[in-house]
Amino acid sequence: MASSHSAEDADVTYHCKFFQIHRNGVVRVHRPMRDRPDPPPSDPRYRIRFRDVVISQPDSVTARIFLPEPEPGSDSKLPVILYIHGGGFCMLSPYAAQYHRYCTQLAAEAGALVVSVDYGLFPDRPIPACYDDSWAALKWVAAHSSGSGPDPWLTRYADFNNVFIAGDSAGGNITHTLALRVGLTGLHGAKVVGAVLVHPFFGGTEDDAIWLKMCPTNEGVDDPRMNPSEEDLAALGCEKVLIFVAEKDHLCEPGKRYYEKLMRSGWRGKVEMVENLGMQHCFHIVQEVEDEHAAEMLRKVAAFVRGE
Repeated sequence: MASSHSAEDADVTYHCKFFQIHRNGVVRVHRPMRDRPDPPPSDPRYRIRFRDVVISQPDSVTARIFLPEPEPGSDSKLPVILYIHGGGFCMLSPYAAQYHRYCTQLAAEAGALVVSVDYGLFPDRPIPACYDDSWAALKWVAAHSSGSGPDPWLTRYADFNNVFIAGDSAGGNITHTLALRVGLTGLHGAKVVGAVLVHPFFGGTEDDAIWLKMCPTNEGVDDPRMNPSEEDLAALGCEKVLIFVAEKDHLCEPGKRYYEKLMRSGWRGKVEMVENLGMQHCFHIVQEVEDEHAAEMLRKVAAFVRGE
């Protein structure tokens, strides 16, 4: 008699490294983020406050904001980083321990107010929810420039002429789409200075099939969200772009192709690519302990935000 495990395997019509789809349409994500964990205790090495906010009620878009402790009596404004987490468009969140830790470190190192977005994930909200939710979050940030937004931290401390979009893996891909949308439609109330794409997902690997499965309205392997054209890249709505690729990452070559197309596109901004030699995909997020490579990447991103 076949085991129940074997019977379950036979019922699977699609399987990939992130999820599997059963004959009855049920999707099981291998590492789901079902519940929001309790926030970790504050790291004594950093003077960072954080809190969670609601951006959009109908779609349950939320975010975790990280604020460096202001100096007493200081009225100086802080650059804003809209951070978009990775996780294959179907896993993780700003509330996962590794992203809470990274955004804490980023806020401290860059001296920036970080808004980490909890966008909709497949299968509950298939692609393009991730793009739409992240765009809603960017507009929500910009809406505070009038001085009457719902979040007092943004209203008081944010420099809306110094906004950055950053993300890793799937978040790097989403970062690109936001920068393009800013260039095509504008962003009322804020200026996006730069974009940081860390080990971004773009087309050209076996992962293409996974993205297509998660996006029912896809345009095939040449979907511009996976394979942006040089014409699209020429329209990016920021002044500078910083791209990281990792030597031992299967997404390394697509990241390099993105850089090369951007260089050829006629875009008038400044772009830099950094290759993390000997490193795996998103090593700076997944490693349990900090190391010199992760620390160097953090310093590079922080310097980019500070304009150094």
